[in-house]
Amino acid sequence: MNRSRLLARAAVPLAAAAGVLALAAPALAHVEVESETAQALATDAVVAFDAEGESSSAGIKQVKVVLPAGIAPSDVTLVEAPKGWTFTPSEDGYQVAGTALAPGKSAAYKIKVRQLPNEKSVAFKSLVTYSDGHVDRWIELPQGGAEPAKPAPVLKLAAASPGAKPLPASPSATASAAPTTASAAPSDTPSAAPSSASPEATAPAASDGGSGSGTATVVVVAVLAAAIVGVVVWRRRAAPRD
Repeated sequence: MNRSRLLARAAVPLAAAAGVLALAAPALAHVEVESETAQALATDAVVAFDAEGESSSAGIKQVKVVLPAGIAPSDVTLVEAPKGWTFTPSEDGYQVAGTALAPGKSAAYKIKVRQLPNEKSVAFKSLVTYSDGHVDRWIELPQGGAEPAKPAPVLKLAAASPGAKPLPASPSATASAAPTTASAAPSDTPSAAPSSASPEATAPAASDGGSGSGTATVVVVAVLAAAIVGVVVWRRRAAPRD
């Protein structure tokens, strides 16, 4: 067997092995997460994120994160972010956003978590928005051992220290459990209308002003009636009798 044929035969299993290794290798998570205090129940843990800029024409302008169970939005504060970017808590997580970065530049930022949950790992599902409106959704979790195409950044946690206990829920965390309700705005519905009674029924009765004119009228009428009666009686008496 010549040398070229031997090399060809050897190349087949090598290529197959390379393919298997390529399939087995984990996909690169394009939003990386790490922490020097990656331990269950660790307090004031600083967690660093790096969202890779994958566009050659648009820059990252926002990273929105859905927090894992056990971490409330009110328990997270911003430590570091691109210059001019702001941190805004949301109902289920937070977002860091600002002026779009240069195309290809990663959005690196750090947060502080009041206490990490007592879990083996926590996932921070992330949505990365670019200046051209494109959104990369790094929210998928492994299922059945298969690596997802758009993996969420996952932070593995070491076992909790002996004696470590969960902190009591902060008042702000308890208050934010329900969605914030806006204060009641003035109603568009007119206020209750006045009583349906007619104006005449509700108007005060006419007053005689306290002058006594009503009483005087009655007296005059009575006097005239008495005079008429007197005249009639006088005429009957004065009339000649047959």
